[in-house]
Amino acid sequence: MRIAALSDIHGNLPALDAVLADIRRRGCDRVVNLGDIVSGPLWPRETLERLLPLALPTIAGNHERQLLGEPATLAPSDAHARHALAPAQLDWVRALPPRLRIDDVLLCHGTPDSDLDYLLDQITAPVLGPADAASVAARLAHPAAAGAGLVLCGHSHTPRALRLADGRLACNPGSVGLPAFATEWPVPHRAETGSPDARYALLERRGGQWHAQLLAVPYPHAEAAARAATLGRADWAHALRHGRMP
Repeated sequence: MRIAALSDIHGNLPALDAVLADIRRRGCDRVVNLGDIVSGPLWPRETLERLLPLALPTIAGNHERQLLGEPATLAPSDAHARHALAPAQLDWVRALPPRLRIDDVLLCHGTPDSDLDYLLDQITAPVLGPADAASVAARLAHPAAAGAGLVLCGHSHTPRALRLADGRLACNPGSVGLPAFATEWPVPHRAETGSPDARYALLERRGGQWHAQLLAVPYPHAEAAARAATLGRADWAHALRHGRMP
C-alpha cells in the first residue's frame, strides 16, 4: 500500500499541479488531503475545480472552519477564499469531516482533537522545533488514534516524520502551497522551510510498519509570488519566493 499525503495547499494551484504530476510519475494507491486547502491570496476557486473531480479522501483544516465563519470577522486569507468560492464549493467545504480513518491510517489536521495544535512540533519562540516522542505520544492519547499504525497531520507546514516506541509512525508532509508563515497564536512564532518548493509525503507499508518519504517538488513559484503581490500580500509573496518570512 502506497499513500501520497497532501496538506496545506492554500490555493496554490501551480504547486498543486506540480505535486499531482510527481505523484502520477511515482505511482500511488491512494492520495489523501489533510486540509487548509484554499485560504490565501492565490487561486481558491481554481484549486477546488482541480481537486473536486479527483474525489480524494479529504478533511477540514482550521482554515476550512474559519472561512465558514461570519464574513465580517474573517481574516484576509479566509475572506479572499470565501469571496472566491462558488456556492457548491462552499457546500463541499461545509461537509468536510475534521478527522478521517482509513483502515489503520488516521487523518487529522493538527492533533486528533484540535485543528490548531501541532502534533509533531513545539514552539521554541520565535520558531517551531521538533516535539519529542513523549509529547507526541501524549497528543495521540485520543480514542480516534486507537489502533492507528500511521497518523497523518498537517497545520505546521513543516515536513516531519517520527516513529514512536510502539512502532506507530506520525508524519506531517509539509505544505504543498506555502513554505513559510508567521502567526500570533498561541504566542508569536513562525515556520520556515527555507525553500520555495512544494512539499508532500509518500507513505508505504513494509514489513508490517509504515515508512515515510518526505518530498520537495520544484514548481514555478514566481508565478504564485506575483499573484500574492498583485493581491496586496507582500508577506505571502516573500514566503513563496524564499521559503522564509520577511
